[in-house]
Amino acid sequence: MKYRKLGTSDVEVSEISLGCWTLGGQNFHPDNATPIGWADVDEAEAVAAVHYALDRGVTHFDNADVYGNGRAERMLARALGGRLNDVVIATKVGHFKGTADNAYLPLHIRHQCEQSLENLKRDVIDLYYFHHGDFGPSDALLDDAVAEMNRLRDQGKIRLVGLSAYSHDDFTRLVPKVQPTVLQARNNALEPTFIVPGSPTRKLLDERKMSMVCFGPLGQGILLDKFDPDKPPTFAAGDNRNNKAQRFTGDALRALKPRLARLKERFGGTTADLARVALQYLLGCPAVACVIPGFRNIRQVECNLAGADQPLSASDLEFVRETLGN
Repeated sequence: MKYRKLGTSDVEVSEISLGCWTLGGQNFHPDNATPIGWADVDEAEAVAAVHYALDRGVTHFDNADVYGNGRAERMLARALGGRLNDVVIATKVGHFKGTADNAYLPLHIRHQCEQSLENLKRDVIDLYYFHHGDFGPSDALLDDAVAEMNRLRDQGKIRLVGLSAYSHDDFTRLVPKVQPTVLQARNNALEPTFIVPGSPTRKLLDERKMSMVCFGPLGQGILLDKFDPDKPPTFAAGDNRNNKAQRFTGDALRALKPRLARLKERFGGTTADLARVALQYLLGCPAVACVIPGFRNIRQVECNLAGADQPLSASDLEFVRETLGN
């Protein structure tokens, strides 16, 4: 396993880290009942997967208060057990507002930080993210939210501040105020939106020497060629993949098949081979600190880690770019 620092900090993480969204199981947004979870996970399998990852050098786990409304944080703490303080733990605030009017009100940010510390059984959160870029009309909540986040850091509750968002506009507008060490966004070989050279976010990363953490690096499994176009997958009611149903249709999966076949011809045809391509493609960008694929069991972690020490060459990276149309 290889390791990279987060921005200009002295915090180092494994290039292949793990995202814990799946540990929260099925969940719905409290305001509009939108599915925001995953199919329920077997805790024994998840715990075994965490131990497998630790034994192979994974040092960073990414979580959030909204993942199962605290369930994922608590499950991770139980899984880590006596090794809680041997790893870098990230979590987030912003998508779960509880009884507050807005999740970015200072009192709620503090409450959620304290609750996450309790859930995680930690004295400090290594990396604490704003989970999205909506700070109200005209960013009315931004200044107070940033001030509260900085107070938490000054008081030793958190070590580093991160910003997770979903658009270039969010990053370019908010980074000067938030001054995060780390950005997090959806990036994969089909959608390398935020790390493309010359893009607004990539410019920010390079100019400010920040790191990008890439979630969704496997395209929720479609880059692993795991779904049959003739039998498109269906998902549990509280699974977020229902919101992206178009990418899982037979037509969409069938259109992707020939491109994945080209990758298989060059890199190998197993799930682990395709996982290596997807993850190392993103790690080929110097601004990327790590990728955080999700997991449910040892088999998935095994596939994600199989190519950890096999980076892609410059010609490989270009081949993937051309094959996937980016």
